[in-house]
Amino acid sequence: MDPVFIVCLLILGAAVGFAAGLLGIGGGMLMVPFLTMLFTWQKMPLDLVVHAAIATSMTSILFTSVSSVWAHHRKGAVRWKIVAMMAPGIIIGGLVSGGAVFAALNTAWLSLAFALFVGYSAMNMLRNRKPAAARQMPGVAGSSAAGAGIGFISGLVGAGGGFLSVPFMVWCNVALHNAVATSAALGFPIALANSVGYIFAGLNETSGQPGMLGYIYLPALAALVVVSVLTAPLGAKVAHQLPVGTLKKVFAFLLFALAAYMLYKAGVAFAAGV
Repeated sequence: MDPVFIVCLLILGAAVGFAAGLLGIGGGMLMVPFLTMLFTWQKMPLDLVVHAAIATSMTSILFTSVSSVWAHHRKGAVRWKIVAMMAPGIIIGGLVSGGAVFAALNTAWLSLAFALFVGYSAMNMLRNRKPAAARQMPGVAGSSAAGAGIGFISGLVGAGGGFLSVPFMVWCNVALHNAVATSAALGFPIALANSVGYIFAGLNETSGQPGMLGYIYLPALAALVVVSVLTAPLGAKVAHQLPVGTLKKVFAFLLFALAAYMLYKAGVAFAAGV
């Protein structure tokens, strides 16, 4: 691989790992647009660029989430009961999304879906709505249903689900630091289910592309993981020391810029018919 390409991946992995620990996100909101740029620069076929960016991003969350959640668990912040209630639905939603729907969407529609979701997530980060005082997490069935929706949507956009699971838990009066930590733990089943789906859905589509396992680009995955697992605990440590309100606002505006880029990619793909 191009040495500059490797350096860019290492920098991206470090930034995303830190963000994963700090905000309880899987990192896909940041990673997918930048991977799309890098894969395009490396002349990957246009009809595979966004699929590979999303799948590689999601698979990296398998490793980042373990590193991040261990740091949060040592602080006693993870609500494991919530993880147990939501995980079955997350796995089902992720398998359906990553294994069936993902491959059926072309690059244009996938880029558009990602851009809209990132824009929506950024808007939610800027809002400060207070939940009703009596609202609580639903029971097993309700939590599993919410998990299925989070797992399904996460699979389409290559994100660890934090931009859905954190607001959902806060809406149910889970304390923010607990919601962030629990979201990090939920990132693992989301990433596992969707990664399995991406592999089997893309085996035939990418059989002639070197370095591809299904839709996952393995060389990029390795470079991202090497550094992200090191910086995720640093982000988790900062999350327990500093208020993150201002950081969330800055992050939200960055997401708006990335959503605009993915809208541009969607327009290019629609024009090219891919």
